[in-house]
Amino acid sequence: ASATFIAAERIELGSKDYVIRVVDDPQTVDASAWNALLEAQPAATPFMRHEYLIALLRSDSAIADTGWMPQWLLVERAGALVAAAALYLKAHSYGEYVFDWAWADAYRRHGLDYYPKLLGAVPFTPVPGSRLLARDDEGRDLLLAAMRGLVEQARLSSAHLLFLDETDRAACERAGWMLRHGVQFHWTNREREPYASFADFATGLQRDKRKKIAQERRRVADAGVTLRALHGEAIDEPQWDFFFHCYTLTYRAHQSTPYLTREFFREVARTMADHWLMFVAQREGRPIAASLIALDPARRVAYGRYWGATEHVPCLHFEACYYAPLAWCIDNRYLRFEGGAQGEHKMARGLLPVRTSSAHWIADARFASAVDDFLAREGAGVDAYLDELNERSPLRRG
Repeated sequence: ASATFIAAERIELGSKDYVIRVVDDPQTVDASAWNALLEAQPAATPFMRHEYLIALLRSDSAIADTGWMPQWLLVERAGALVAAAALYLKAHSYGEYVFDWAWADAYRRHGLDYYPKLLGAVPFTPVPGSRLLARDDEGRDLLLAAMRGLVEQARLSSAHLLFLDETDRAACERAGWMLRHGVQFHWTNREREPYASFADFATGLQRDKRKKIAQERRRVADAGVTLRALHGEAIDEPQWDFFFHCYTLTYRAHQSTPYLTREFFREVARTMADHWLMFVAQREGRPIAASLIALDPARRVAYGRYWGATEHVPCLHFEACYYAPLAWCIDNRYLRFEGGAQGEHKMARGLLPVRTSSAHWIADARFASAVDDFLAREGAGVDAYLDELNERSPLRRG
């Protein structure tokens, strides 16, 4: 499925003269201008950097043939980039982590096409952050209006923005988009007096949680497994190869196909080396597992991303994906560790529930009304779930 958007449109708002363009080759977008705009956002992440998004394209991971047709939205004034959004025409809903398959099925049952839809997201990356790159609310409002215009012009079913920061969420609400919420689990360091060590962090947990963590870490050590942390350029090509093999094994275990290619990891290792932390687990001198953590050194935030193992060791997943990364974050004075999509089991490891937000605009008024009713019911369930989780906080009371 495809759609053709106008190459450029000139819009006058008061005394300001904007040019809005849609580009289907993001490699033509100036990297320094894009990244400068990103750095001005309240919740920038490495995943919205030009290098990361281009790596998805160059590696054939997120391209039209895989159902991700780039349609980047650019707003320029006097030749300068003042607002932008990484948009894609989607031919399916894979790799999004905000599930709208039921909406697509409802369209199909009524003889209508849900796909292609317009999506603003980082492919395969359920990490909250800025999606509407703008220097002020006027710029965000203009991006949202342009997205609606693109939907109407190409006669698409809908537009969606996933894993929004608070500023973008407010802009979407102001523009009348429907909001949808989910739950993730994040660890946050203490503000006034950061944790001195992993043991210091563990003392703040309830006794049964401390005991369970100690038992799980001991099982890994007793199995003769040690973990080595590798950062940035210290990760060599054979280690990336081993990690990628482990990554593919995880998908194979779930009878699925990896979204990312080996070339993607080769590209981000070259262009964003400082943003990667790898833990390699070894036993008897042999690597048996690996986990990959994304880093934002400037903002002191880490993101759990991928993991895999060539052999099963009880509790090694918890060690490689939670305990070792948390210990590294504490030692390096990081402020936050985001554990990724879903996973209530993360609470027992000291990660706490946080609300995530996405926004949706449905062109058909009848379906929009039905979706709005559904989201109201679903949202009440999310609120109740968050209340329940907070009642079961792993933190020691008092």
